[in-house]
Amino acid sequence: MALAHVASMRSEDPYRKVGAAALDFDNRVIGTAYNGLAPGFNAPNGFWDDREARQKFMLHAEVNLCSLFRRGEAKIVATTTMPCTACMQTLCAYGIREIYYRETYHKSDAPEIASIYGVRLEQVDFSPFAVEDAR
Repeated sequence: MALAHVASMRSEDPYRKVGAAALDFDNRVIGTAYNGLAPGFNAPNGFWDDREARQKFMLHAEVNLCSLFRRGEAKIVATTTMPCTACMQTLCAYGIREIYYRETYHKSDAPEIASIYGVRLEQVDFSPFAVEDAR
């Protein structure tokens, strides 16, 4: 989850920063991604001012993440926010078996989709700046 959090900080979106990380079946990191614009696209002046108008152009962190590996290569995805319905469908299509997230997204059908496909979808409590007492 820490890698997903760090990836989220790279997002250009001033309103919503989402990050994701994928692990393979040996628990090795195979990718990190964040929500943003297509690679190489330079937003015109004023693009970020209207959140509603620009939303349809934003690529979600999970979609960007899946572009980094082939179907069946990733086992676990951690994301800072529960996947939206479309992203959950994409993660299932890529064969992801476990998805961990920090923030709930109430408009998502992810829990129902996970249940149907037998995917573990679990909210985790994660604070990247928490300091544990070493005593």
